[in-house]
Amino acid sequence: MKYVFFGTPDFAVTILERLVEAGYVPSAVVTNPDRPVGRKHTITPPPVKQWVLEQENIKNTSILQPEKLSEVGEQLVVLQPDLFIVAAYGKLIPKSILEIPKHGSINVHPSLLPNYRGPTPIQTAILNGDKETGVTIMSMDEKMDHGAILKMQKVNLKMQNYGELSKELAGLGAELLIDVIPNWLGGKIKLTPQDDSKATYTRIYKGEDGLLDFTKTAEELDCQIRALNPEPGTYFMKDGKRVRVLKAHIEGEELIFDIIQPEGKKPISGRFLF
Repeated sequence: MKYVFFGTPDFAVTILERLVEAGYVPSAVVTNPDRPVGRKHTITPPPVKQWVLEQENIKNTSILQPEKLSEVGEQLVVLQPDLFIVAAYGKLIPKSILEIPKHGSINVHPSLLPNYRGPTPIQTAILNGDKETGVTIMSMDEKMDHGAILKMQKVNLKMQNYGELSKELAGLGAELLIDVIPNWLGGKIKLTPQDDSKATYTRIYKGEDGLLDFTKTAEELDCQIRALNPEPGTYFMKDGKRVRVLKAHIEGEELIFDIIQPEGKKPISGRFLF
């Protein structure tokens, strides 16, 4: 199978790594351009590009980093791919691109679609205190997370933070993909359309979403801390300065801060109750 992989963050790295381990080496990888990162605005490659560059066994895989996918449309056509596999690419893919592969395009989405379409399904599930979430493998059309469902699996949501749950769902997504690919190529999968009337949507969280409101319950604050770290981060104000809360846990009805970072200082581990 000749395929092109679209993905950008660590979530996508886990899936691509598992695909390569299973013998599915991509002809090309499409990821976001290098971006300035940190206070010094150091130009940094996205995690997927960094991972590909570190692999000795996939040296022939091309890396494409367009600002707009129209810039690489001709290159993708020349590859004559059987399939596009998309996992957290970060941009809407136009219909003209999605239709290039012989067998279309499929996506790994970390929610139980049609619930939580959009960019932050993992964070939103934690923030809302959901009891379950999961992964959906779907066919792709030009609308956001709208395509028909190929396969879906639920997982229980316990006390995972964003990083832990993201890694768990990426691993599950890779397993489902590896199971789905041969059946999809062989035309053996029955598609299940999504019920658009039940669709919910997520949004990108910003700095102001991380401000802790101590009138909320310990459970609500704990969900906020687990969902929004490391980005955009959670914090409270003390003596006019911002104090980041990096890790916390609940004891009884109280929320205990385990790691905090006062503005301009390094993180401090301990047991803090405010």
